[in-house]
Amino acid sequence: MGISYTIDSPIKVARFGISSVVSIIEDSLIERMREYYYRQQNEQFKPITSKEPDYRAKRVTDYLNLMNKIVHEQFEKLKASAFEKGSELIQYFEMLPDNSKLKQLYLLMTETEDHKLKNELQKKLLSEMKPGRIDVNIMTKVDNNRLDSNGNVIEDGSDAITALRGYANSDLENSSIIFSAGMNPRLYNYLERLEQFVAQSHNPLSKKIIIKVSDYRSALIQGKYLAKKGIWVTEFRIESGLNCGGHAFASDGYLMGPILEEFKIKRDEIISELFGIYCKALADKGKTVPTDIPELRITAQGGIGTHEENELLLDYYNMDSTGWGTSFLLVPEATTVDKNTLKQLCEAKEDDVILSKNSPLGVRFNYLKNTSSEVEKLLRIENGHPGSPCPEKLLESNTEFTEEPICTASVKYQKLKLEQLKALDISEIEFKKQVTAVLNKECLCVGLCNAATTLYNEKPLLPKALGVTICPGPNIAYFNKISTLKEMIDHIYGRRNLLAPGYRPHFFIKELQLYVDYLMGEIEELSENIDKKVSKYYQTFCKNLLEGIEYYKQKADTLNISKLEIERELKNAEMRVIEMLEKFAPKLEAVLA
Repeated sequence: MGISYTIDSPIKVARFGISSVVSIIEDSLIERMREYYYRQQNEQFKPITSKEPDYRAKRVTDYLNLMNKIVHEQFEKLKASAFEKGSELIQYFEMLPDNSKLKQLYLLMTETEDHKLKNELQKKLLSEMKPGRIDVNIMTKVDNNRLDSNGNVIEDGSDAITALRGYANSDLENSSIIFSAGMNPRLYNYLERLEQFVAQSHNPLSKKIIIKVSDYRSALIQGKYLAKKGIWVTEFRIESGLNCGGHAFASDGYLMGPILEEFKIKRDEIISELFGIYCKALADKGKTVPTDIPELRITAQGGIGTHEENELLLDYYNMDSTGWGTSFLLVPEATTVDKNTLKQLCEAKEDDVILSKNSPLGVRFNYLKNTSSEVEKLLRIENGHPGSPCPEKLLESNTEFTEEPICTASVKYQKLKLEQLKALDISEIEFKKQVTAVLNKECLCVGLCNAATTLYNEKPLLPKALGVTICPGPNIAYFNKISTLKEMIDHIYGRRNLLAPGYRPHFFIKELQLYVDYLMGEIEELSENIDKKVSKYYQTFCKNLLEGIEYYKQKADTLNISKLEIERELKNAEMRVIEMLEKFAPKLEAVLA
């Protein structure tokens, strides 16, 4: 969702029993949100300055505690209100899925005319209510070291570790931390030192671990790594490689349907294997070994857009729950988006969301074109001052010109890189291509925070860079109007349709289209001089795509994919992959020769 877009979502939706995820890696934005919400609460705000020891972790801890306090106050106030039409208490129950036991109990209460029974049912309803969870996210790749005043690396002071420590020290309960973007051994090793994540016989875990994964193999590897340390993963969250918002991690051509099928088939196997490793680790540490397997949920997200798709994941693939993100960007009651960007999202078409190379991390990035941040970037280039200041330093990773890492979107890097390119003896076409690649890089640390500071009129992270970057998934093209929270919930549960008029492909088909487009772009950029490893990768990629297409053909009726999409979209995708293989063949033959 981007850093700022769910930065305060729990305060907006948790009282209704809706869980949301807060990114905790950007402490400067968190400090501004602390100030904003202390002011809203009419409480004194005490800055946590960068001069304080462990200031990043302290900012995270205090903000999470503040949110938790606000949410609990909201929830108790909601429970204390009357069962009156239009109240938030009524809204809580009306937004529940129709098949939930609590919703059935609510409907029974509304229909009964027996005053005594109605009061008893109302008490029962109130006792069963729960607020939504306040979960947090760390993108594991964002884990630069921080230096002290003498230039020495601060022990346990890296970006991800301090954010993790800040979460661990918070008073959140029934909460989870979500690790995304792959395994970070240093971060995972640090978990072992935090008692909040280590099971105690007398105290169930209040803080749990969720790992975003792209496939079964990734889940098994990361789950085993942590189980060997006596750390239990409570959820694997499967996310589409490309049909998602933000950074996109294309798998080796594995499509969502076959991936979900493998989890469905091997669910008991992975749980059993991880539990065996987990028990051995606990025994080796002299800790109590559980007799029952702890909860391990399998969930999915990425590109879901209809009630039928949601039910497919729950009913056929046996997912424990699903995640919706992009469509909520059009729900101001749930997310934090400035008015100008909100208007752009409403008007976005399929071509307006691109799989860009704008991220300084070197990872592809789903990105809305023509944002105010892109306009700022292009204006700097036009004025002969490319690059961005780098105040946050979260994405510094390049050491091409310097001993200490710098960000490829920074003024410093782009100046050095452009000077290097000018000195190279390369063709004009190649020169322009490489210059474009350099100038495309965009400051995400600031751009992804500016929506919140703009909307709430708070001090910006960088006064000279006020532009907003936003990273919706491709699914945004099929929603075209601002919605209320209840309207979006009703859409998810099939009680309303918020999709824009026109054709919207099945979310499995859309992901397939994205993968074929991605593969075509990658192969077009291949040079004539490729090695066997690269050649084998693209062969495997094509093979996996073709197997995925065949899977969808065989499962079409079960997956509720229309005959039109089978005959037109799957056939078209298959032909494109085969054509790419044929086009790739001469390069392949040259390698094998």
